[in-house]
Amino acid sequence: MSFTPDAYFRAELDRLKDEGNYRHFADMERKRGAFPRALNRDGDNERDVTVWCSNDYLGMGQHPDVLAAMHEALDRTGAGAGGTRNISGTTHAHVELEAELADLHGKEAALLFTSGYVSNWATLGTLGAKIPGLVILSDSLNHASMIEGIRHSKADRIIWKHNDLADLERHLAALPAEAPKLIAFESVYSMDGDIAPIAEICDLADKYGAMTYLDEVHAVGLYGPRGGGVAEREGLMHRLTVIEGTLGKAYGVVGGYIAASAALVDFVRSFASGFIFTTALPPAVAAGALASVRHLKASASERAAQQAKVAEVRAGLDRMGIPHIENPSHIIPVMVGDPVKCRWISDVLLRDHGVYIQPINYPTVPKGTERLRITPSPVHSEADIAHLLSVLGALWEQCQLARVPMAAQ
Repeated sequence: MSFTPDAYFRAELDRLKDEGNYRHFADMERKRGAFPRALNRDGDNERDVTVWCSNDYLGMGQHPDVLAAMHEALDRTGAGAGGTRNISGTTHAHVELEAELADLHGKEAALLFTSGYVSNWATLGTLGAKIPGLVILSDSLNHASMIEGIRHSKADRIIWKHNDLADLERHLAALPAEAPKLIAFESVYSMDGDIAPIAEICDLADKYGAMTYLDEVHAVGLYGPRGGGVAEREGLMHRLTVIEGTLGKAYGVVGGYIAASAALVDFVRSFASGFIFTTALPPAVAAGALASVRHLKASASERAAQQAKVAEVRAGLDRMGIPHIENPSHIIPVMVGDPVKCRWISDVLLRDHGVYIQPINYPTVPKGTERLRITPSPVHSEADIAHLLSVLGALWEQCQLARVPMAAQ
């Protein structure tokens, strides 16, 4: 019997649905100036919702300074960049933003990419492919973009146990002293919200002559006196070879970047296909990101307010006995542990209570660790928090008593 592509695709999708791991995309329209409010469309039905799972952690995607900068740039320069960075796509907004990001991280230079995924994939892929004999030591919970970049490079790679310094040192000690080495890890891990022991990893890098590559995408804008990330907060930026970040989370726009020495940045700029052969970010996007970075360098009020709201939600979950992973970050993973129940809670929250929290299921997290990933922001009100806790508590009790409707299973 010959292979039938669509039949195969449908069978695989049906398998995902049967396991409770099929991904549904909610049709959302954010309301300008009213974040975290959004309009959810479901066929002919529309409902107002409060978003509780956004990576626009500080609401900067709605900030007046950011919107004004984007409007002004759009009116001044038009829509697109018009080409790759090499062919007419480098505008003054790109140049200014790269200088601002280099300054943010105390580095000589920075390089913009179209997303945080691409910045990881292109940079790690280029370093791994172009540095002869490089061995990349990758934390076992690194983001897919880092994993794919390392895999694409075809460099020798070693996976070390998550945040396990003893395991990392064991692997480093076993490598030849003269071998070039790169330790790749994140600061804040997005699903569990834990934070890497950056200082101790830098100590091991110094001891064994390794470079360091730190992904700060879930930390830039959120930690440190100017929003430079966990490494800035801990006074460690100067000890890191490469710092990678995003403009699509706390900065509220889109894009990714690296900050490093001028030589390393120029090397990646000159050899990374993921940079060379793609159209540059629109100037208006770069201008909006520039305004956001500058604002959060000077203002700590958004960070302080967010931390207070995170603490308030955690305390409420504790009072109700709803399990969530304790961590020192802004990410609150409520542990459901079952894909069907996770999907059901999310659906009912949205449909009946106007609360949007996307379920996180396999393969994003291991089976049995399905969760609701809650991200409080400075612009969630006291009433928003009270409503979230009330309706989530009621649904949690139903799940505990196994009163999940059979239709959802």
